Amino acid sequence: LVFTGAYKDGERLDEIKLAEHFKVSRTPVREALQRLVMSGMAEQIPRRGVFVRQPGPVELLEMFETMAELEASCGRLAASRISEPGLARLREADRRCQAAVEAADVATYYAENETFHREIYRGAANGYLEKEAMRLQNRLKPYRRVQLRFRGRMEQSLAEHRRILEALEAGDGEAASTVLRGHVAVQGEKFHQLMASLES
Repeated sequence: LVFTGAYKDGERLDEIKLAEHFKVSRTPVREALQRLVMSGMAEQIPRRGVFVRQPGPVELLEMFETMAELEASCGRLAASRISEPGLARLREADRRCQAAVEAADVATYYAENETFHREIYRGAANGYLEKEAMRLQNRLKPYRRVQLRFRGRMEQSLAEHRRILEALEAGDGEAASTVLRGHVAVQGEKFHQLMASLES
């Protein structure tokens, strides 16, 4: 609801009203609000409550730029460090992405896309880098999901996955890095589409 615009930037998230709305106790609502705060989508102000916090266009662009560089680094390292079981899991995630594209199933594609990317973070064999990539991936999750609704984006994403997989299988760190950077970055028309989608 925060992301879909039911609650606007700066709006207070009332724990009691939310519990009544969803017909649950305050405990799961409190836990959900804490997860929003941890993700950066809300801000907790002492003695005032929890407020929606949506990034503006500049901050969002900077976040995607940072994510693209983190993923590029993960791809470069994974090209020489990913294990055979890791590559097998990556191929399997790619196969599930293919099935989701064929079924035009955006939700399943997004879930398998997350798995695909997380296998690359894991394959980089750098725990600190993996943790930072996961943290920012979680923060950008709703925005990355929206992009998949753009016409042809799932098919394009899948084609990029294949190029990433080929580069990792070949041990080509520079190719993996370059494709991942372009795969994640939002710029030009892609960014305008994203902002227009959020505003509507």
